[in-house]
Amino acid sequence: MSGLTDRRRACFAKVLVVANAKGETMTARALGLRTVIYRVPDLDRAKKWYGEAFGIEPYFDEPFYVGFSIGGFELGLDPDPTQGKSGPGGSVAYWGVKELGAALAAFEKNGAKIVTAAQDVGGGIRVATVSDPFGNVIGLIENPNFKFAE
Repeated sequence: MSGLTDRRRACFAKVLVVANAKGETMTARALGLRTVIYRVPDLDRAKKWYGEAFGIEPYFDEPFYVGFSIGGFELGLDPDPTQGKSGPGGSVAYWGVKELGAALAAFEKNGAKIVTAAQDVGGGIRVATVSDPFGNVIGLIENPNFKFAE
């Protein structure tokens, strides 16, 4: 949110506090956008392309995943074809949550279907995906490394 005035930044912060059905104030379930993962069939080629396009080197570079830190968010490249296809519909935006299990339960209660169950991907990071009633895939990520305002 760089470049925002203090007033606009305060407005964004207030959006994260909502009222539930009883009118009680509670913190929003999602803490904000954290990661977007693109499915790629050729990880080496994609790593080179994204590195050149954004003018940066990946901060995480393994045969199973490459991550770039861009403006406080992560752009991830995933070569695993079992996790989804490349191209249109081949990306997933991951929304930060405090506790993945509670978030999954809340999404299911509201009609979402679990696409991929909660899994630990290392470093205390846990992810899962759900589909909304319209077929959109929503990623959820519990990442202790993100220290953004709630």
